[in-house]
Amino acid sequence: MHSPFVFDFILNVLNNKAGYHPTGVSENLRRQLLNNQSVLELQDLGAGSRVDKQKQKTVAELAKAAVKPKKYSQLLFRLVKHYQPSTIIELGTSLGITTSYLAEANPNAAIITIEGSQPIYELAISNFKKLELQNITALNGNFNTMLPSVISQLPVIDLAYVDGNHLYHPTMQYFHQFVEKSNNNTILVFDDIHWSPEMERAWIEIKSHSAVRCTIDIFFMGFVFFKNEFKEKQDFLIRF
Repeated sequence: MHSPFVFDFILNVLNNKAGYHPTGVSENLRRQLLNNQSVLELQDLGAGSRVDKQKQKTVAELAKAAVKPKKYSQLLFRLVKHYQPSTIIELGTSLGITTSYLAEANPNAAIITIEGSQPIYELAISNFKKLELQNITALNGNFNTMLPSVISQLPVIDLAYVDGNHLYHPTMQYFHQFVEKSNNNTILVFDDIHWSPEMERAWIEIKSHSAVRCTIDIFFMGFVFFKNEFKEKQDFLIRF
């Protein structure tokens, strides 16, 4: 590994040699939700699930299937802990567990998270209150209509995490909007980059964009960097 930046990313973010560890409050919440049998009426505004089209689910089912596993939630925690982004946008709040990891990693960050389904959004709001997280602004609505107004109010986006609407055209639309507010230190994270042919196509196009200097593909997630230290574009595929 000849890139100092990528070597540092592997060492301290992927492998956690820096010893970044969350307090455990988010995992306590996850355990509570996994035992919650309350039923929610679902509203899916994106690609949805290829295998599960239920319009009703228990909170426990959502916590098991729709929330990022502990391994990846903690990875995002380390990402924020290491780079300390000040402005974070999350597309796809779900039950708010991943959001809480982001918030805990940098309590001084301003986090804006958007969820399309109102019942899920309302439960996430309740979860943020339980955890007494003060640095999260949660919004409910369609990403396509809400994101432009959110971005227009920000001078720069330090980190964006996209975990929703896994379709080619919306994904590329979000990417181009983020690029407009990116700088040398901006990090974009796209979830499920190999989830479907459409996401594969989007990921290939994102990697080829002229502003992108480096990407890291860990299969379930793709990381995008704009650092001008990379004189030549570099793409890495790393087992995680």
